Amino acid sequence: MILFALITIVTFLFMEFMSWFTHKYVMHGFLWVLHEDHHVPQKGTFEKNDAFFLMFAIPSSLLMIFGSINALDYRFFIGLGILLYGIAYFLVHEVLIHQRLPWFKRTNNVYFRAIRKAHKVHHKHLQKEEGECFGMLLVPMKYFKEASKSAKK
Repeated sequence: MILFALITIVTFLFMEFMSWFTHKYVMHGFLWVLHEDHHVPQKGTFEKNDAFFLMFAIPSSLLMIFGSINALDYRFFIGLGILLYGIAYFLVHEVLIHQRLPWFKRTNNVYFRAIRKAHKVHHKHLQKEEGECFGMLLVPMKYFKEASKSAKK
């Protein structure tokens, strides 16, 4: 049981790296065509960028299905780690940062403010080149300091 919990936690943490890597080298690289509308907003509920959800949801679902056919094995917990990261990503990116749902609008938490600031800096760049702050949950320390200073005012 402890091994399965560790597999889930390590997968969740690894997904932060995968998210950063995919964002920097795939989304701002050869699949910019799918990500561009996220930087240059269009009218409508959905973005082409939402296709990346499927790129992570499909392997997670398959791992959970194949890892639970006979009995739960490591594949299920890798899929679970990916799913939990996806839920965290949805809550942070879609709800907290981009306000697609009206939740957490009035939070004054320093960590959440730092995440918002880092992502806002990322969106200053409207093209795929010269971007910064590609991560989601791990934020450079300078944004914590800025968020902490502004929270004290």
